[in-house]
Amino acid sequence: MRVGGGGGGGGGGGREREAALLLVLIAAACGFVVVLLNLPDGRALPGGVPGAVGEHTGGTHVSVKERRMVEIVRQRQDVAAQELEGQTDENAAEADERISRSPPGTKEKLWMMQDQLIMAKAYLQFASLHGSAHLVRELKLRIKEIERVISHFSSSSRVPTSALQKIRAMEMTLSKAQRAYPHCSHMTAKLRAMTHQSEELVRAHRSETSFLEQVAVRTLPKGHHCLAMRLTSEYFLLDLKEREFPQRYTMQMGDLYHYAIFSDNVLASAVVVNSTISASKDPKRIMFHIVTDALNFPAMMMWFLTNPPNPATIQIKSLDHLKWLPADFSFRFKQKGIRDPRYTSALNHLRFYLPEVFPSLNKLVLLDHDVVVQRDLSGLWQIDLNGKVNGAVETCTSGDGYHRLENLVNFSDPSIINKFDAKACIHAFGMNIFDLKEWRRQGLTTAYNKWFQAGKRRRVWKAGSLPLGQIVFYNQTVPLDHRWHVLGLGHDRSIGRDAIERAAVIHYSGKLKPWLEISIPKYRDYWNNFLDYDNPYLQQCNIHM
Repeated sequence: MRVGGGGGGGGGGGREREAALLLVLIAAACGFVVVLLNLPDGRALPGGVPGAVGEHTGGTHVSVKERRMVEIVRQRQDVAAQELEGQTDENAAEADERISRSPPGTKEKLWMMQDQLIMAKAYLQFASLHGSAHLVRELKLRIKEIERVISHFSSSSRVPTSALQKIRAMEMTLSKAQRAYPHCSHMTAKLRAMTHQSEELVRAHRSETSFLEQVAVRTLPKGHHCLAMRLTSEYFLLDLKEREFPQRYTMQMGDLYHYAIFSDNVLASAVVVNSTISASKDPKRIMFHIVTDALNFPAMMMWFLTNPPNPATIQIKSLDHLKWLPADFSFRFKQKGIRDPRYTSALNHLRFYLPEVFPSLNKLVLLDHDVVVQRDLSGLWQIDLNGKVNGAVETCTSGDGYHRLENLVNFSDPSIINKFDAKACIHAFGMNIFDLKEWRRQGLTTAYNKWFQAGKRRRVWKAGSLPLGQIVFYNQTVPLDHRWHVLGLGHDRSIGRDAIERAAVIHYSGKLKPWLEISIPKYRDYWNNFLDYDNPYLQQCNIHM
């Protein structure tokens, strides 16, 4: 499923920056950059002689200071300047990519031509309004020529002579347009109107982006839906004996490294399993415990029956197999006005019942289904939790108030204010080592149920399992080294490559999951590396990188 949410916001931001650049460039052509930037009411500068000292660039007289300002604006752009009309966000991104691959001399010419396009389009709109048919035709011709030049030579090693001729022809046309419309006050009014229109478009694009992102988060991509249906139908064609994993336990359960994954996403679970085995120093000692819902249980079983995680062992359960769960467990987390499945999923809240789900285990690592394991995790079992229950990475940094408990929990509630520190650091979920024996001893599942019921009666905590986790494991968490777990690949575009590649586990926390087309492209390959896209099921359902 292709979702256009990511593009909408980028297009709006690009048009806003375009409008700002446009104001500077056209005003520079008229010799009134300072008027536009500092005197919005259009009053003349003292002295009355704009641009007294300058350099000749692009057919217009631009002062050194003005040119410097234009360059600063250009350097701050995230993408190449887009056309004011008709150019899509994808075309702009492709142009930016071509420019980044071009030699330095070529880049300068490309930027010059894009500046010319912006100015020409502004003059074109102005000329159209005043009935200058000849100038309109000439501007349209020059615009087409420059657009054609940009699309054909931007990745070549040098600027062809024909391109230089088109650039000079555009300079002459722009000079003619400047002479035809010498009154900067008229042009400034036009540009201000264009800026206002661009701002309105930005607001519309932002609203559209937000809506489309929500749709993408809540919707299973078409290929994933196809995969689940095919796996389910083939699972029910198997004989009953073929629907079970072979018992491969060669050692006691206590000698294995146990990993739990609670997920309704087949491919996401496959990536977690594949990456964990790939990174392990002793994969035959690994046992995976996957718990899913009844709807996805057949598909999950069929995938791992046909793609066994050898030499590790796997066990898959459905929520329906856990007969001791409350009867309404699958539905009790739905909240009015909240549709994001990350907040309403019963599987997310199942983590608070870990000792009951795995009664024979004393220690276990819980992995979210949107992680990729890059380093051997057996060292987690050697960490001394000092009588506490949870080992996790803290998410706050010095001076960062957002990741404090007060942002998740209602400290105006009397039951909260006297028991918790508002400035306590939030710890992460996604890769946690749990001492289940100590959990049982302290009765933390009972504490979870108490706080959950309190939240149903009054607003104690925000939606989702994360706020509850901070309360339940308050003063029961040992901070782990940050290299164990790096978060944010589902929303933060600023995470450096070094930090990612040093991490034992990387976590696509946020809306932009790696299996969605709205995911962040530069992080996607870390996830794709652990899927075999030649798999027949993926080929049949048109799932590709």
